[in-house]
Amino acid sequence: MNTIPWQDKPEKSNEVIWRYSENPIIKRDQIPTSNSIFNSAVVPFKDGFAGVFRCDNKAVQMNIFVGFSKNGIDWDINHEPIKMQAGNTEMIDSDYKYDPRVVFIEDRYWITWCNGYHGPTIGIAYTFDFVEFFQCENAFLPFNRNGVLFPKKINGKYAMLSRPSDNGHTPFGDIYISYSPDMKFWGEHRCVMKATAFEDSAWQCTKIGAGPIPILTDEGWLMLYHGVINTCNGFRYAMGAAILDEHQPDKVKYRTQPYLLGPQVNYEQVGDVANVVFPCAALHDMKEDKLAVYYGAADTVVALAFGKLSEVIQYTKENSL
Repeated sequence: MNTIPWQDKPEKSNEVIWRYSENPIIKRDQIPTSNSIFNSAVVPFKDGFAGVFRCDNKAVQMNIFVGFSKNGIDWDINHEPIKMQAGNTEMIDSDYKYDPRVVFIEDRYWITWCNGYHGPTIGIAYTFDFVEFFQCENAFLPFNRNGVLFPKKINGKYAMLSRPSDNGHTPFGDIYISYSPDMKFWGEHRCVMKATAFEDSAWQCTKIGAGPIPILTDEGWLMLYHGVINTCNGFRYAMGAAILDEHQPDKVKYRTQPYLLGPQVNYEQVGDVANVVFPCAALHDMKEDKLAVYYGAADTVVALAFGKLSEVIQYTKENSL
């Protein structure tokens, strides 16, 4: 098994999730053309790690790029965006690509992202080697964001979380789950979780969206997610956790009332979009009880945070809405 990045909790910290001391791990100008690199996804690959990175160029055109790392911290990102080939469709139109997630299912790596097709929807592609990529049919009609696949079939079907939205800076949003027999046709849409009432948990009262690939634990699926409040200074994004039923993941068993990680340090508060913590990927080691979370900070850079899986689960149960 690949050794995931790790740094022990600072001695005086009482946080469940703590930041890597050398954040951000990916700077905004890591490749020559980039204005910003953020909201990106990482998976174990061969003897290291592979990633799909959102790199907005200096015309602020949004696209996804491949990167590789031996240790999950120091990354070599390709200077050219991913070029798609036809997968299960010839219709691979795309005005933009952003906020990818990556997961290995059965025999290949699947990538989902927010795909521009007459507005934002969920694009899907697969790769076996992170060299050739095959784009499939869009999962849903516009408008939709935050498409996150489960790492295995549920009741014989592929399952994906998403957030139906609008064509702008969406002032609303709840998490839904959808199923597919073949990664082409999607249906059986079910509501999983809604934004909260302001008085119950204000940090997630405007909208919510799934983050990294869910992790199957003894308690169910651990789903890290972002929540948003609309403040007098604009949207503020933070990270929470929920535990979904293993066999019926539209049923929420627990959900954090407090956030786990919010914008509190400079690189999260200052950037192209202020006050954003946006988790997109998580590596875990069950035996070592370790969790490493990759998140976009201020829509500008990529940062890393750590936690003990058991502590995150316990905290979610004990501080549930």
